[in-house]
Amino acid sequence: MKRLVSLIVGLLAICGLLGYAAHQLQASSGSTGSKVLNLYNWGDYIDPQLLMKFQRETGYHVNVETFDSNEAMYTKINQGGTHYDLAIPSEYMVAKMKRAHLLKPLDKSRLTGLTNTDPQFLNQSFDRGNHYSLPYFWGTLGIIYNDKFIRPGTIRHWNDLWSVKYRDKIMLIDSARDIMGMALVSQGKSMNTTNPTTLRAAERKLNRLAPNVKATVADEIKMYMTQNEAPLAVDWSGEAAEMLANNPHLHYVVPREGSNLWIDSLVIPKTAQHTKAIYAFLNFMSRPDNAAQNAEYVGYATPNRAAKALLPRKIRDDRQFYPDAATLRHLEVYRDLSPAQVGLYNDLYLEFKMHH
Repeated sequence: MKRLVSLIVGLLAICGLLGYAAHQLQASSGSTGSKVLNLYNWGDYIDPQLLMKFQRETGYHVNVETFDSNEAMYTKINQGGTHYDLAIPSEYMVAKMKRAHLLKPLDKSRLTGLTNTDPQFLNQSFDRGNHYSLPYFWGTLGIIYNDKFIRPGTIRHWNDLWSVKYRDKIMLIDSARDIMGMALVSQGKSMNTTNPTTLRAAERKLNRLAPNVKATVADEIKMYMTQNEAPLAVDWSGEAAEMLANNPHLHYVVPREGSNLWIDSLVIPKTAQHTKAIYAFLNFMSRPDNAAQNAEYVGYATPNRAAKALLPRKIRDDRQFYPDAATLRHLEVYRDLSPAQVGLYNDLYLEFKMHH
């Protein structure tokens, strides 16, 4: 009898596990239950405590699936078969998704926190009038330097990187648009230029930088910089924040002459099914207390003015990550270029990489 009971208990446990697995599988592909919200997000890009708080307050359970690139996210949504209620693309991808009719327009009459958003992050070129997107986080492209090797204040402009004293000392983020953009700004040009002559001139200038480049990599920059193995790097502000938190000798500079302003935004894919949950979540995340908590957890700059005011002074007054108005005026949001134009950027960038 005991063995029979054990067998039954074991079978029930297996059934329970199978049921849980089926539920998780359903959730990962977009659960269609009425009390859920299916969020498609970058990895570790929201405070898990906020998701629990949202469920306690509203009763909606948030299923999170993650992606590691805008392109992967676009492909998954474009293929169909998913029921994501919200996704978080970058600015140029918002424009691409709009053109492909992959987004539902926002019903602003249902939004309660829109006035909390700093106007400078609204009405951008990728979504005039914010008919489809709400800013989530923003940041910049800049230079990280180590004061053990470089005297503070000596790195202020992109052109400083071309100095012969930095031979074999610079780590570059492996990104065609960003590194070509850096070279363009250093020549007084727009990061969105599509003029082939201007782009080739930028590539020639990059070739002159090649002797100074130690490596062109991605996540490895964090290791090199935090372990004092390289004195200089070009990377994004969010990555820089993580490095600075792990090494007090590191500093982040956004050259005042110009750089990239990136904005990640919340959008509603056309296959979204849980409208009430969507607007409950958007309004929840726009509340100043929640947006501030999220900014402290993630480490990126919040576009929510009311939330910024709640952040510790050492964060909100940090000009490295909340640049002054004069610097912000010279920042450019990347425009979504045609495949041929993207191809030219990529080809010229690859030619540069072959030089070092």
